[in-house]
Amino acid sequence: MELFYSRDIEGGICRLDQDESCHCIKVLRHRCGDEITVIDGCGTLYRCRMTSDSYKGVEAMVLSSEEGWGSHPYRLHLAVCPTKNNDRYEWFAEKACEMGFDELSPVIGDHSERRVLKTARVEKILVSAAKQSLKAAFPSVNEPVSVKEFIAEHASDNALKLIAYCFEDDSAPRRSIKEVLQGYEGSEIIVMIGPEGDFSREEAELALKAGFIPVHLGASRLRTETAALTAAAAVYLHHMA
Repeated sequence: MELFYSRDIEGGICRLDQDESCHCIKVLRHRCGDEITVIDGCGTLYRCRMTSDSYKGVEAMVLSSEEGWGSHPYRLHLAVCPTKNNDRYEWFAEKACEMGFDELSPVIGDHSERRVLKTARVEKILVSAAKQSLKAAFPSVNEPVSVKEFIAEHASDNALKLIAYCFEDDSAPRRSIKEVLQGYEGSEIIVMIGPEGDFSREEAELALKAGFIPVHLGASRLRTETAALTAAAAVYLHHMA
């Protein structure tokens, strides 16, 4: 199924930008009168008929629309520390998007080695991943903040808030993410994943005081990007079972 992306949809007319128009006209060879399918990145799919076939700017008349196309029955916010290798972070974001999540917050921890992330590049990857996996909504990407700032910002949230770290704490033993999800009846979920050096003890303590539940992702020690993808998969499979 071919999907095009546009935010310029108004008054029953859809307009593709130059990149999408070039792909539509020069690569896929569409012409006036052809029907195309367009997503707006916010959850709506539009079936349209082309009225202009310029590679600089395709225009199409909207025939019908469908809200919530390709959606999932939960809202997942992933707060993940950037990895030393940018490619690994982008890989995680792409694959998690294929399963389904809604918001990404790059967070900088006390032990983070990378403290800069180009969010525009991640956003571009998410657009491609959403189109490939047949979703009309794209995850939003926030600008990086510190782990402590993120915890403080979400201290009052009513969502199920989870933090995954590697060390043990007798006063707050970690539980399996699968077990915690099974006992939760809501749909709003936040998961925090630390950097290669893990969260600091101070960060973990702040998270627990803010209502985060400590979890583990199994017996294996996972890389940051693998842990983030495993958490996304756990939520996806829990709700799709």
